[in-house]
Amino acid sequence: MTQEVAPPAAAQDDAHGTAEHIAEGVAAETAEHAKGGLPQLNPDTYPTQIFWLAVTFGLLLFLMSKVALPRVAEVLEARQEKIADDLDRAGALKAEADAVIENYERELAEARAKAQKVLSDATLAAESETTQRLGELAADLAERARAAEARIEQARRAALGNIRGVAAETAVAAAAKLAGLDLDPATAEAAVEEALNRVRQEVV
Repeated sequence: MTQEVAPPAAAQDDAHGTAEHIAEGVAAETAEHAKGGLPQLNPDTYPTQIFWLAVTFGLLLFLMSKVALPRVAEVLEARQEKIADDLDRAGALKAEADAVIENYERELAEARAKAQKVLSDATLAAESETTQRLGELAADLAERARAAEARIEQARRAALGNIRGVAAETAVAAAAKLAGLDLDPATAEAAVEEALNRVRQEVV
């Protein structure tokens, strides 16, 4: 059976000293926490905290006024200028569009007026030409009718002359053959003319 060897007395003293030292440190830290708590909540540090807060706020305000705010102002000014430029450009474009529309409407009205005038002139010219042609056609037809009537009258007179001659010859021949009379041709023509006149009167 193995016999335990007791540690030396010096080693025991060192271990005891280290344990005491650790216990003292823990006790001191615990006392410090118990005394002040969080450093920023310690009233003894308020003046220092207020000083550095004022310094920090002043620096931030200075940086804002010298760096951030001018940049923001520049951005806002540039944006305002761009908006004004866009509005001016939009106004110019609107004015140009209005001018184009007005010019288009004016040209359209002129074109319509010209087309209406051309149509009216063409209608009048067509009516005048039609009237002229109708007049010429009527005159031509009247001339042809007069010529036809003249030819008909001439043919009628020629036919009547032939009828008178044939009738007179027939009457002379019939009188000589039937009655043994020798009629004068002039007397026979006069008798035929009288008979034709009676026929005309009866027809009329």
